[in-house]
Amino acid sequence: MARNPHIHTKEVDNEYLETIDLHGRDFQKYSIDHDIHLLPVDEEESERLEHQHRVFNIIFDDRLIFPPITNPRRVLDCGYGTACWAVDVAEAYPDCEVIGVDISPHLKPDDTPENFWPQLDDLNRSFTFDTNTFDLVHSQMLGGGINATRWTSYLRDIKRQRRIGTANSENIRGALSSLAIVPFTKRLGLSINVVNNLVERASDDAANPALKAYFPMYVCIGRKPGG
Repeated sequence: MARNPHIHTKEVDNEYLETIDLHGRDFQKYSIDHDIHLLPVDEEESERLEHQHRVFNIIFDDRLIFPPITNPRRVLDCGYGTACWAVDVAEAYPDCEVIGVDISPHLKPDDTPENFWPQLDDLNRSFTFDTNTFDLVHSQMLGGGINATRWTSYLRDIKRQRRIGTANSENIRGALSSLAIVPFTKRLGLSINVVNNLVERASDDAANPALKAYFPMYVCIGRKPGG
């Protein structure tokens, strides 16, 4: 590609690579210390996110992009995680430059397309990209990674970039464990045994076919006026 998106970036500092063990799960120390991202960054979490991506592919009939964009040139993926969505887009549109931003680089696969460019940044801070940089900005399942006071400015930042696109019991079981550990032990003061018991009971309820649990899934698509 003619342009290198990393030209104004620097090498990742070791403080972002350091992990800590909390009750048998690996977390990014920087995120825990700064209350940014409270989910694990280990192999178990990677498998859960990959499974979640497969579930979304089934729900959305393998549709990656919802806005009427037939030939995207630059795409931003906010909180790319395991990069499943970003890699799929990069492979589907080989001439498209896909930039992924995440506070943690731990879950990124080693083998990715040449047109996928991962970057490390905290989405709770203002975007550093120029206005109207991207054809599409993708933000999915980031409820636990964006501070409550940041949401208004976060959506404003996304709008400024140009167009907006967002985008099972097995997955629920993994999600319950990943989501519960830090808030329940560090903030509520519960022991890990109590947390595991709660997760197990909730998982059993989720796996019960008699329980018809439904929740709305919102796909929000936005475009700037005149864009």
